[in-house]
Amino acid sequence: MFNGEKKGVLMNSLSEVKDFVSQKTLAMVGLSRNEKAFSASIFKELTAKGYKLLPINPNAAEIGGHVCYPSLAKLPEKVGGVLIVTPAAQTARVVQEAADRGMTRVWIQQGAHSPEAEKLCQERGLSAVSGKCIMMFAEPVSSIHSVHRWFAKTFGQLPKD
Repeated sequence: MFNGEKKGVLMNSLSEVKDFVSQKTLAMVGLSRNEKAFSASIFKELTAKGYKLLPINPNAAEIGGHVCYPSLAKLPEKVGGVLIVTPAAQTARVVQEAADRGMTRVWIQQGAHSPEAEKLCQERGLSAVSGKCIMMFAEPVSSIHSVHRWFAKTFGQLPKD
């Protein structure tokens, strides 16, 4: 599942990244009620790119007019993957819940990764992307994310197969 390790963050293959972003229905765990939070920006941009996101927030019934679900177990439909944008201390619990629910793809957003969560991904055989920003890979990549992707490519930081 993972093809190496660098600076405490497991490296991912390009095929894992492409497989995840090809899933158009995703659960998003950690959508903030604060519309200025990065998770809200991710939600807005991915939705504009055609993704159907089912937000998980146990502390909100709705955010910005979108119904929120208290847990992955309460989702009304099957999703292709789980995008995790929680604080790192909560990530392993979310990975465990996803695996227990039979979900096989997780994206642990940059800033949410933890060694415990990454270890769980390996132990449970999940296809996982960790420590990367989904906005650098969900096409079309635009604005500052395209600049970040260019720098990552220039300095050899993009996933490879």
